[in-house]
Amino acid sequence: MPESTLPVKRSTLGRLASVLLVCIFSFFVHVGAPEVSLMEARNFVAAREMVAGGSWLIPTLNHELRLAKPPLPTWAVAATQQLVGPTNDLALLRLPAAVMATLLVLMFWGLARELTRDAAFDTDNPGRTAWLSALVLASSLLVIVSGREGQWDIFAYGFVVGALWLLVRGWRGAGQGYGTFSGAGLLLGFSMLSKGPVALYGALLPFVACYLSRLNLETRGGVRGHWRGTLLAGMVALVVGGSWPLYILYHVRRAALAVAQTEVTAWSERHVQPLWYYSSFFVFTGVWVVATVAALAVPYAKRRLGVFLPYGLVLGWLLAALVLLSLVPEKKVRYMLPLLPPLALLTAGALRYWETTFRYQQATRSDHLLLRFWAGLLAVICLAVPGAMLVINLPGFGPNTLRFDVVVLVLGSLGIIAVRAAWHSRRPELLMAASLTLMAAVLSILQPAYPVWEERHGERGLRQLSMARRQPAIQQVPWYSLDTMQVKQVWAAGQAVPTWNPATDSLPLQQLPIAVFSNSLPYTKIPARWRRHLQIKVVDGYYLGRERKKGHWFISILRPL
Repeated sequence: MPESTLPVKRSTLGRLASVLLVCIFSFFVHVGAPEVSLMEARNFVAAREMVAGGSWLIPTLNHELRLAKPPLPTWAVAATQQLVGPTNDLALLRLPAAVMATLLVLMFWGLARELTRDAAFDTDNPGRTAWLSALVLASSLLVIVSGREGQWDIFAYGFVVGALWLLVRGWRGAGQGYGTFSGAGLLLGFSMLSKGPVALYGALLPFVACYLSRLNLETRGGVRGHWRGTLLAGMVALVVGGSWPLYILYHVRRAALAVAQTEVTAWSERHVQPLWYYSSFFVFTGVWVVATVAALAVPYAKRRLGVFLPYGLVLGWLLAALVLLSLVPEKKVRYMLPLLPPLALLTAGALRYWETTFRYQQATRSDHLLLRFWAGLLAVICLAVPGAMLVINLPGFGPNTLRFDVVVLVLGSLGIIAVRAAWHSRRPELLMAASLTLMAAVLSILQPAYPVWEERHGERGLRQLSMARRQPAIQQVPWYSLDTMQVKQVWAAGQAVPTWNPATDSLPLQQLPIAVFSNSLPYTKIPARWRRHLQIKVVDGYYLGRERKKGHWFISILRPL
């Protein structure tokens, strides 16, 4: 290998190692600490039923059809259980989402490299802007939250970002690139199998519209020259992404159409928020928020960042996505995930500008003020975290504990480094390193506080379903619920507990004895004509939460007289 290529190889490997290290802290460290969320419970229950012998193509949730979301993320969780065996370990069940979040970061890095390789200052340090954008994305608050939770969004948008990378690579390539375009189509199909057309609307459409517009005069001609490859990508996407919906329509058409109608109605009736609900989108970059705001201030950023990235194209991509998402009445914080890739690239442009202008001592008064404000914000965070630990005083995390001492030492050092970097050495690189270290420290040291925080108001000694399900009397018999059981309780049950309505459904005589779960004594729910033929015995009970006021359920055995 020629000696001239060695520094480049080492730089690439070093950058890859740093991105992967940030991803490990962001998505994998203590990933099993928080309790299961509602969305995760749906996904995990459906995966459990697949592994237990249910259909992988027609998923069920508590033995009822689960058609509201495509099954690819559920397949990933079910495949994990196939490899490790049936498990309730949340760290293992969240592993597919964490891996997908890492792939999102890596594929976005590739996309950012394609978009910045022709920038005027990219020759000064090739690929550095793209690398910084990958680090920003991996350590952004909303991406961390999404990558640590076993839900659908991280899969849907991760695959679309990968598809955008391959599309841009194909459009800018010299050859026909049919393999590249086929890969893009495959990833688009995977996105559709993860959450339907949602990510195509929120990420693909705004990017492609801006790429083909006057915001991208330099390279948009490549799309026309590769129309065959683009068409191939679309065809592959439709075949892959449409395969499962067509299968469902063929086998359970009526149920599928009813679910589709419900989902469409939900866009305008559930979680309805005003148009400006996403106006605070920029804060979800977390520790990078000062650089993000600077990059969004067009009078300040346009001429400064334009030499490091195609500023108009990336800003247009962000604003187009923001408008499209805001037009949908149903809004949630996690729906802002497609805004984070363009935000990360813009933020990296600001970071790149600051490190360059301070290196050559060309920084303006505005640059100095922004750098100091960023350092001050980091210092406040470094003070606020141990202060909050003092006030909340969770067991194992309060004063006179090792964790508290470590937090004070690490965050105190980071605060000092941040202040010195802005007021004395004036080195933005140190602030970048401090920001990454701060996120890694908070995640690795404080994530175990989640279970303690969730139990802070709990009443001791309350029996939970996770304990009651081991009741010997209900083993080896079918389980039914006389009331609609919350999906998180179905997850805690460890197996399906299908709903049985005695008023309308026939009595499963052939299955007696059976265990029934109910939110009140079962005698009041079973018709009198059946009670005279049954022995009904309450054998256990449990509370729905950590407090009595959350509700209490009974577990009973029904036997023939």
